[in-house]
Amino acid sequence: MTASIDIEGGAGAGSLALFPESVADLYETFLVPILFEPYASEMAIVAERSQPGSVLEVAAGTGALTRALRARLDPATEIVATDLSQAMIDVGASSLTLSRTHWMHADAQDLPFAPSMFDLVVCQFGVMFFPDKPKAYCEAKRVLRSGGYFLFSTWDSLEANDFARCVDECLGRFFPSDPPDFFRRLPYSYFDPDLIKAQLTAAGFDAVSCDRVELTSVAATAHDVAAAFCQGTPLRGEIEGRAPERMPEIVDQVAERVQSRYGARPSGGMSALIAAGRAP
Repeated sequence: MTASIDIEGGAGAGSLALFPESVADLYETFLVPILFEPYASEMAIVAERSQPGSVLEVAAGTGALTRALRARLDPATEIVATDLSQAMIDVGASSLTLSRTHWMHADAQDLPFAPSMFDLVVCQFGVMFFPDKPKAYCEAKRVLRSGGYFLFSTWDSLEANDFARCVDECLGRFFPSDPPDFFRRLPYSYFDPDLIKAQLTAAGFDAVSCDRVELTSVAATAHDVAAAFCQGTPLRGEIEGRAPERMPEIVDQVAERVQSRYGARPSGGMSALIAAGRAP
């Protein structure tokens, strides 16, 4: 039976949204096809197994997973897609306007929902950005019904992800005395399966799993890869903070390096962890 979800009410913003409007459009245009759509398909397959009637997505970004869930799950399933960045929501909501799909601003660490509202809570590549991951996991458990599942993905190490590692190495040569550390500090910082399983267990989940999933990333051009990472992520701010006038040059140089290593139509390996836990 499908739940009726009340999406009215406010949402706490406990931490800074890292994806302003200037980044959100480029994120959707370049980064989503290169990195997020392949894993969204994998996540949607896993999500379908529990046959949820109601889904909460946290840190939904511009909706790569939201669209995959909408295409895969029963049309009667209600999906609430949330993010801390209004710019991301604005881009995502315009791309998916089907019925039973709702968009709203919310902080994963302080969810504006009553207990036991959802059958599934999902998060694709967002947990790395949560300042207090255990708190966010406890919030996910709180809003889940008994027997519901929490499902999320997180990137493996930088070394295990070809395009990101290549971009990072190139930027290290541009700024040898002060290399940008965004990749290692946030998106590629949370990949210890034992830690992840321990934190989910401590939050009260059982049947906890954490599996490594390796896929191939393909881009139309090397320039798309360079623009995706350098301009479609918060790495943009770290580059512009060091040399704002050099962004076009840096993107071109990164593109040349990506092409020399992975070809004119680049293809590189990527690795992530998909974790899951059940609410007792």
